[in-house]
Amino acid sequence: MKILVAYVGGLDSDRAVLEVAKKHAKAFNATLYIASSMERVSEKEQMDLQKVEKQLAYVKETLEAEGIACETHILVRGLTPGEDIVEFAVDRKMDEIIIGIEKTSKVGKLFFGSNAQYIILQSPCPVVSVK
Repeated sequence: MKILVAYVGGLDSDRAVLEVAKKHAKAFNATLYIASSMERVSEKEQMDLQKVEKQLAYVKETLEAEGIACETHILVRGLTPGEDIVEFAVDRKMDEIIIGIEKTSKVGKLFFGSNAQYIILQSPCPVVSVK
């Protein structure tokens, strides 16, 4: 089984998402694909990219120490995070996606959209959302 974990880095929900992913990986003998999406990486975002790379390396090291097969990916394809995650899931034929959600006001969704909503509605496989 292949499980895609949408990892943002720096969110409170990331820790909860990883805990659920670990449980599912152990229960289903699955490989975890930890993916973080960045729309672009200009000089300004270079520091963010380095931060995410370090976080993903730590996550991979921690999961592998627990005996969980894991791959990490930083997606920089010019797509929104929701589109990136769904496209990655389609390309790699994922069996499940695990995402973190945070409360957002209606106005926030209007201006910024909802990546979680996009993933849930467009995903080719079941989506587990974690608060």
